[in-house]
Amino acid sequence: MAAGVRASEPRVFVCLGALLAHWVAAGLEAVVIGEVHENITLRCGNVLGPRGLMTWYRNDSEPVFLLSSNSSLPPAQPRFSLVNASSLHIEALSLQDEGNYTCWEVLNETRWFQVWLQVTRGPYQVEVNISSTGRLPNGTLYAAKGSQVDFCCSSSSWPPPTVEWWFRAPDSSTEPFGNNLTASCFTLLLMSQNLQGNYTCLATNMLGGRHRKVTTELLVYSPPPSAPQCWAELSPGLFTLQLSCRWAGGYPDPDLLWTEEPGGVAVGTSKLGVEMLNQPQLSDGKKFKCVGSHIVGPELGASCVVQIRSPSLLSEPMKTCFVGGNVTLTCEVSGAYPPAKILWLSNLTQPEVVIQPSGHHLIAQSGQSATLTIRNCSQDLDEGYYVCRAENLVGVREVDIWLSVKEPVNIGGIVGTIVSLLLLGLAIISGLLLYYSPVFCWKVGSTFRRQDMGDVMVLVDSEEEEVEEEEDAAEEEEEEASERHESPKEVTKYGHIHRVTALVNGNVDRMANGLQALQDDSNEQQSDIIQEEDRPV
Repeated sequence: MAAGVRASEPRVFVCLGALLAHWVAAGLEAVVIGEVHENITLRCGNVLGPRGLMTWYRNDSEPVFLLSSNSSLPPAQPRFSLVNASSLHIEALSLQDEGNYTCWEVLNETRWFQVWLQVTRGPYQVEVNISSTGRLPNGTLYAAKGSQVDFCCSSSSWPPPTVEWWFRAPDSSTEPFGNNLTASCFTLLLMSQNLQGNYTCLATNMLGGRHRKVTTELLVYSPPPSAPQCWAELSPGLFTLQLSCRWAGGYPDPDLLWTEEPGGVAVGTSKLGVEMLNQPQLSDGKKFKCVGSHIVGPELGASCVVQIRSPSLLSEPMKTCFVGGNVTLTCEVSGAYPPAKILWLSNLTQPEVVIQPSGHHLIAQSGQSATLTIRNCSQDLDEGYYVCRAENLVGVREVDIWLSVKEPVNIGGIVGTIVSLLLLGLAIISGLLLYYSPVFCWKVGSTFRRQDMGDVMVLVDSEEEEVEEEEDAAEEEEEEASERHESPKEVTKYGHIHRVTALVNGNVDRMANGLQALQDDSNEQQSDIIQEEDRPV
């Protein structure tokens, strides 16, 4: 019996093939879409009421028997079963199940129905690949500003899915990337900060209507454009030194680490660029380096150095103020880092007493230069030592300034006294010159005329004899008589006898000889006169 049934199958398939060809030509077909690994039921036409003998075939190159309502014909696979005595139920669909299915019903008449089964898969395992990026420990991707980044999206799907890219910037809504970009891969040539955000790849199976999406966050990092800056300052209200380092302009913030130089020993564990140091850790000239590093470079990082120094002071050691006047003491600080605090102290009555600003004391400071102005100086209250103190956590320096307060000086009286003394001295010198004028002139002449020139100095020695008018007349007559016989050696005028000796070219010896000769001649002349007087007339 079974052999007879098996022998009749070829003839049935041949007839069925001819009928199916006619049915397909008639265009009577239905489309059913199923998903891989799911179950599906194919209905045989849309007929109500009792059904006849039902047989299902798959139309490949030739019809393939799948299932029949005739219990004597077992199904081709256990996955196939008949539902409601007419519909084909397929379990665990696979891509190989896709095709054209035909049901053949025999009741009062024979009817054929065709069903087109399409099998879809996915999309599954949507993957987004963003190249030229780094990955943070939490899995977030980042790219350097100005770099080129490639985006690709792939998925396991049948038929191949349609891919769409969406972008959402921080604090904004999601929008299509570009002009409804559906390409699975694209490239951004120049990354910028406004391209930071969430990138979504949407894969859609247009046949099955299923879609999946994967969102990836991409950060755009940029290193600081300039060099780091570092400085040291006193902590407010604390006796500690605060080291601060700033490397601005980058995203995200760089890591900043302080080290002690030389040696590179880390000062602390903070990477925020701020460290606190106690005074025992400080010494004059010590250096500290801030080393900055950024996730996108530069590779060697960047650094800056601070050197702490104790202050040096410069000031005038002495100042003078007149009673009732004003005086300003100046103190210059140099070399102090961090900047020093400047104080003025007075040790006139109580040492180490800080001078506070008042109407009597005016204190001003500009940078590292301080001034103390004392108004209405008083000798009892203000004269003495003043101390300028400069201090920072590295060291303390002090300088003493002596202030002398004096009574005002009468300048007019001093000038008058000096002029009087000068005039008195000039009068004394003039008197001496007048008293010693001949000798002085002779000495002066010998000093200024010691040259081979024809300078002549005449020394006159006169002797005057008082005689009566009668004797003078007699002497004149005698002299006239003697002049007729001898060469004249002397000249008498008005009862005076003059002898002249010339000093030529400043010869002192000759002048001395001349003086001696003048005396001898004078004696001889007196003798001759006496003889003439004794001679009878």
